[in-house]
Amino acid sequence: MKSKLFLLCAFLLLTCLPALAQQRPDDPIGDNFFAPELVIQHQQAIGLTDDQKNFIKTEIRKVQTEATDLQWQLQDEMEKMTSLVRSGQVDEQQVMAQLDKVLNLEREIKRMQIALLIRIKNRLTPEQQMRLREIRSKAKEK
Repeated sequence: MKSKLFLLCAFLLLTCLPALAQQRPDDPIGDNFFAPELVIQHQQAIGLTDDQKNFIKTEIRKVQTEATDLQWQLQDEMEKMTSLVRSGQVDEQQVMAQLDKVLNLEREIKRMQIALLIRIKNRLTPEQQMRLREIRSKAKEK
């Protein structure tokens, strides 16, 4: 029973990873960044320059490539963890060591996501940031 609960929690955590990069209501950190999708969707409205577009595209590609590699590693480590908890008697030290591997990979993915958001924000002018805040605010009102 405990192993099934653990597997369910692990599955939910993995499936929620992409959502962590999205903004949530009343998110004091996320509210200060701009999702790449928001910037891309409103590039004309905020007057994104060609230099900014190229920079953002390059950064997104880098993160996507690295994140894909990490997702494969993460999936591999989760499969190993699943094998460890499947038996009737679970070796706590092995599972905890494996959990550390999983959590380290998740941490690395999250760091990459936040770093991308920082680089995008730093490339935008104060006026572009203000315009994106207005666009996001209007979208929340709907």
